[in-house]
Amino acid sequence: MDSKLFFLAAGGTGGHVFPAEALAHELIARGHKVHFVTDSRAERFAGTFPAEKIHVVPSATIGSKNPISVIRAGFTLFRGSRIARSLFAEYRPAAVIGFGGYPTVPPVYAASSGGIPTMLHEQNAVMGRANKMLAPRVNAIAGGFLARSGEPHGAKIFETGNPVRPAVLEAAKTSYPARSEGEAFNLLVFGGSQGAHFFAEAVPDAIAALPDGLRRRIAVTQQARPEDVAAVTERFEMLGVPAEISPFFGNMAERIASAHLVVCRSGASTVSELSVIGRPAIYVPYPHALDHDQAANAALVSKNGGAEVVRQSELTTERFAAILKDAIEHPDKLETAAAAARAAGRPDATQKLADMAEALARGQKIEGID
Repeated sequence: MDSKLFFLAAGGTGGHVFPAEALAHELIARGHKVHFVTDSRAERFAGTFPAEKIHVVPSATIGSKNPISVIRAGFTLFRGSRIARSLFAEYRPAAVIGFGGYPTVPPVYAASSGGIPTMLHEQNAVMGRANKMLAPRVNAIAGGFLARSGEPHGAKIFETGNPVRPAVLEAAKTSYPARSEGEAFNLLVFGGSQGAHFFAEAVPDAIAALPDGLRRRIAVTQQARPEDVAAVTERFEMLGVPAEISPFFGNMAERIASAHLVVCRSGASTVSELSVIGRPAIYVPYPHALDHDQAANAALVSKNGGAEVVRQSELTTERFAAILKDAIEHPDKLETAAAAARAAGRPDATQKLADMAEALARGQKIEGID
C-alpha cells in the first residue's frame, strides 16, 4: 500500500512503550512513517524510539479522590487534547494507535473526535483504566491477552497477542533443553523491580528445604535488587548451590531458553515471552498490581498446562520446595508443560498489529487477524 503516516501514543512505562516500539519498527519496514506521542517523559525514549518525530502532549492521571485533583487532571487532559488536535491538523495522520497509560488519552480522544481512524492495544487480560475510558470511542482494539467474551466492547476486539523482542523470536528456535541423569537443573528466577525482593528470600529458603541430593542438582540464575545481591549470593554459597545473581541480565531471552523452569511475576510481556519461547513457569502474580491483571494473565497460560500459578501469600517454603522437588524428579512433566506454553505463544503478534493498522488506515474491514 502507499506510504502512510501513523501516530502511536503510549504512556511512560516500558510495558506500554515496548509494543508501540515493536509496531513502529514493523510499520517502517513496510514503508510507512511513524510519529510518537507521549507525555513529558518522552525524552527517555527520544534516542531509541524509531519515530521521525516525538511529540510531547500534556497528560494527567485521574487516580485521586480529591475533587480539586480530579478537576486539575481533567483540565490537563482537555488541554492535551487541544494540542493533539492541532498536531493532527498539521500532519494529517492516516490512523492514531494508543497503547495504554493516560498519555494515550488526549491524542486518541482528539483523533476519534476528529474522524481519524483509531485503535487501542491492550497488553493485559484486564483492560487498563485509560484504555477502558477510550474503548467506546475507537474503531478497533487489539488484545494481548484480552478476550472478546465478557468484554462490553467485544465486537471490536481482535486477539493478536503481545509483540515480543527479536531476541525472543531468536530464542524460540531453541528446543526445550533435555536433561539426562546427573545434568544440572537450570532454575531461572526474576521478578522485576517491584517483585524481586520476595524471591530474594523465598528461593534460597525453598532450595535449603530440599534433600541434599536434589539440592546438588540445581543451578540458579536469579535477578535480585542491587541491595539484595550480596545476601542472596552468600545464601547460595552456604548451600553449595552454583548461582549467578545480578540486578540485570542483558541476554534474558537466551537465559529463558536455557532454563528448565522459570519462577517469575506474570506481567503481560513476561508471560508473552515465556510462551513464545515455550518454557514452563511458576507464576507468582505481583499481589499489588492494579486491577489484578497479573493474576489474569497467568491464568490464561496455566489453563492449558503451560504454567502453574501460585499466589505470593500461599507460596510457603514447604510448598515452594515441593514444587521444585516435583519438577526436578519429573522432567517429562516439564517437557509437556513447555509444549503447552509454546502452543499459547503468539510469535506473529507484531505482524498482526501492523495488518490491523494498515486496514484501519485504508478504511477497510479488519479480518483474518485471530
